[in-house]
Amino acid sequence: LPEWKPPVYDNTHGVNLVTATTRRNSPNNLDSKIHHNNLLNNILAKIEGNNANAGDAIMLDKDGYVSETNATNIFLVKKGRVLTPHADYCLPGITRATVMELVVKENLVLEERRISLSEFHTADEVWTTGTMGEITPVVKIDGRIVGDGKVGPVTQRIQKVYKKETEESGVPIPSY
Repeated sequence: LPEWKPPVYDNTHGVNLVTATTRRNSPNNLDSKIHHNNLLNNILAKIEGNNANAGDAIMLDKDGYVSETNATNIFLVKKGRVLTPHADYCLPGITRATVMELVVKENLVLEERRISLSEFHTADEVWTTGTMGEITPVVKIDGRIVGDGKVGPVTQRIQKVYKKETEESGVPIPSY
């Protein structure tokens, strides 16, 4: 990984997301489990997000279920349960995997399955994960306030344990 830099999103107050009309590429056409140079759909979705003054755009799969955002994986909390879309249509990111492990270590229920957009609209909390954003709270989706519009307690808890994990594990960078 590159040297640590501050997250590119507002991880204190949260971000707004919109749903893109551009769909995530089908794994039948492009393998979503690898990084490749054909991310045109993601770029088009990001442009939609920019045009809507949103931090990023949620991308749906061919069947209309949430896949990921144009740049990050996505999670929701509903009634204390943490849900994330199955990795059929998204890159199963390193940060996503780490967060999934931490959710289980924190004795929270974790579900990986197909999730409808309406479940995100009615979630108690939502966050995204990615190398450059770490754990980014989402406070609004498609103009709808998520939960109470503030960073939720489960999100804060996972941010805290993620910060601890990344500070205490891994290989130290040598200083010369």
